[in-house]
Amino acid sequence: MTTFEANFPTSEYQRRITKTRAEMALRGLDAIFVTDPSNMSWLTGYDGWSFYVFQGVILTHDGDPVWWGRAMDTLGARRTVFMESDDMIRGYDDTFVQNPAKHPMQELAKLLDELGLASARIGVEMDNYYYSAAAHAALLAGLPQAKISDCTGLVNWQRAVKSDREIDYMRRAARIVETMHARIVELAEPGLRKNDLIADIYATGIRGADGHWGDYPAIVPMAPSGMDATAPHLTWDDRPMKTGEATFFEIAGAHRRYQCPQSRTLFLGKVPDKYRDAETAVLDAVEAGLEQARPGNQAQDIANAFNAALNKAGYIKDSRCGYAIGISYPPDWGERTISFRKGDTTILEPGMTFHFMPALWLDDGGLEITEPILITETGYECFCTTPRALVVKA
Repeated sequence: MTTFEANFPTSEYQRRITKTRAEMALRGLDAIFVTDPSNMSWLTGYDGWSFYVFQGVILTHDGDPVWWGRAMDTLGARRTVFMESDDMIRGYDDTFVQNPAKHPMQELAKLLDELGLASARIGVEMDNYYYSAAAHAALLAGLPQAKISDCTGLVNWQRAVKSDREIDYMRRAARIVETMHARIVELAEPGLRKNDLIADIYATGIRGADGHWGDYPAIVPMAPSGMDATAPHLTWDDRPMKTGEATFFEIAGAHRRYQCPQSRTLFLGKVPDKYRDAETAVLDAVEAGLEQARPGNQAQDIANAFNAALNKAGYIKDSRCGYAIGISYPPDWGERTISFRKGDTTILEPGMTFHFMPALWLDDGGLEITEPILITETGYECFCTTPRALVVKA
């Protein structure tokens, strides 16, 4: 049972479980076994850095969910989940951890049998970071009578529309990432080692903002400079920052595991015309996309408007320009559901939250000016107030 301030009341977890069970019923599933830590936390409140070993949440159509994992992590489960009964927290022996001679899923199969699910229709998240081919094979071998199928994304999609408290946590995370960007502008200068700047970014993010503490982000800071910034996912080293180079900072504020990512690009020195041209094109395209960010529209409407404006200015972006965000754990702060790209016909609803990510990578650098947004009853809200522009320090 939670012994400190819970992130959400039990009633909110029960509402989430009811919503998830409705989708399970539509798919003809008797139970699901959820291994994505974001989904585990969303359903039960569990929060621990234990996702490097096998663990999960079992949800049927009756009673509370069951948290299952490494025996030593049952202590963390008791501290964080909403379930009050110890019967709903189960652990396996430590000899199963990273032991090629046996697999924890053998123990999970026994537990599912104990719960009356030996011949049940069970959904598992086959396509995520926390469920392996070996795990699936062991589970199949341990439950030969069960019908085990893929339910990847089932819980993720139930998370799409945020509650008022979830939105409040994301607003707190937004204040944190604003503070992080302001600190970057304050400190960045030629000669500053990149790792020293990243250390301060981390410190600023963890200290938090407006009296609210900072959690760890689901992705480390992306902060490449110069030619490194022609690639989207490089991090940092100890090279000093230089005059005449652009550096984009793709970072996130986080609070109670809720992520608010935002990117800005910093140029040290005189800005070349091509960067100004790209900035104008991106900002105009962002405005065009945001005009379509309203309930009733489709996710692709934002992408199509953004890309039409960008193409008119002579630029082409061949990747998606946004994705759903919310609660998340490493290695990704996206929800892995809705994307802003052509062909995604998901209807936008009030309470959905996204990272509008219109990045461009040029031949000698990158330009990222992005916005985390909330779909409201009448349109959209930008979570952050960080100035939307290329940041320049002479």
